Amino acid sequence: MSWFPSIAALSGATSVVLGAFGAHALKDKLNPHQAASWSTAVQYQLVHSIALLFVTSTAPLTGANLVASYAFTTGITLFSGSIYGLCLAPAGASVRKILGPTTPLGGIAFIVGWLALAYARRPTAPRL
Repeated sequence: MSWFPSIAALSGATSVVLGAFGAHALKDKLNPHQAASWSTAVQYQLVHSIALLFVTSTAPLTGANLVASYAFTTGITLFSGSIYGLCLAPAGASVRKILGPTTPLGGIAFIVGWLALAYARRPTAPRL
């Protein structure tokens, strides 16, 4: 049994919590650019949580489906996680030097996940 469905559900719940947190608790603390970035991180986390749940619920977790599951999980962590950190870290904080380059790595992981999902769902030629 895989932990991916539970990870997907927890990530979905966390995205809702973080969306509310950003809209209310951080409303007066984030500048407009940070607020937009926070919103993007929440949206990508929620969309990819649903994608992860789809992958893990509709097919065996082998081959390309397993690659997609790991890629979506990695993307959620790196992409959304780094944006949350960048929005919360004060200007000049040394952690920003790590988080900044992490965001595109998470984006690449999302792309890999979607490509793996496309490969896993490709039509197969009929066997004669």
